[in-house]
Amino acid sequence: MDVSTLLDDSKFAETMLSGEITWEKATISIRHLLRLKYHPVAIKFSYEDFNSKIYKNYKTANKFFTFCQYTALARQDCTKLVCFKENMGCKNAQYVFGWKDFDENEIKAHLKYAKNKEQAEFFVKTKPKLEESPECFLITPLHKVDFEPDVIYIVCDVLQAYHICNDYASAFNKHPIRPNITVNSAVCAGAVWCYLENELNLTPMCSGSKTSGKTEQGEINLFIPGNKFKSVVKRMLERTVELGGVSFPRTGKTYPGCDVCKLCPIFKIKDVE
Repeated sequence: MDVSTLLDDSKFAETMLSGEITWEKATISIRHLLRLKYHPVAIKFSYEDFNSKIYKNYKTANKFFTFCQYTALARQDCTKLVCFKENMGCKNAQYVFGWKDFDENEIKAHLKYAKNKEQAEFFVKTKPKLEESPECFLITPLHKVDFEPDVIYIVCDVLQAYHICNDYASAFNKHPIRPNITVNSAVCAGAVWCYLENELNLTPMCSGSKTSGKTEQGEINLFIPGNKFKSVVKRMLERTVELGGVSFPRTGKTYPGCDVCKLCPIFKIKDVE
């Protein structure tokens, strides 16, 4: 691609819209136009036996990681990972993936969020949960994906999430968008709910997302069903061609975060006299 194309949003969007929107095109489109800090991550809950020949380029935890740590490695270190039950170190993720049954320890772990033991139990039992536990799950940077993703996971700031949600609403005529937020398990339960409901999900960081998952203050967790992600990117590209840029705050402008007061009489530009 000519460098000048990257510097012209409309031209760039037209180029990305030509032909099939591949996972590589979808990745570079959303990263470039919305200035994402990290790679989007593809997640698959696999119910088949793991074939080491097919996934020979995958890594796993030396002992165990939390689900958040798996996702952080994929989006920041560009690593392809597979996780089995024995490599999952997070009890919350074990529970929502169906790898662990409900027990008293789950209640104890949620007491800090609740008024009493009964409410803690209610919080645990109302989390989204896979009915059938997978053999493993696969996590990879989206542009390196070699499977059909169940969920696309993005860590971004709130304004970037606003753009993605708006394009999701437009692409699927879905309004209002209603995310599913639990008292913790922001990433594991957030991904499971997106997978089960086949809808976009948006969750603030939880304790594990902040620490193990390396989510910064001001960032948010966003999940899009794998079968809907390309349509969201397509809508974003179409809008960029139509308007000249991806920004909503300043419609048709390049940078999605340019903050200029609406209708302000001071912040105006004019030709040099």
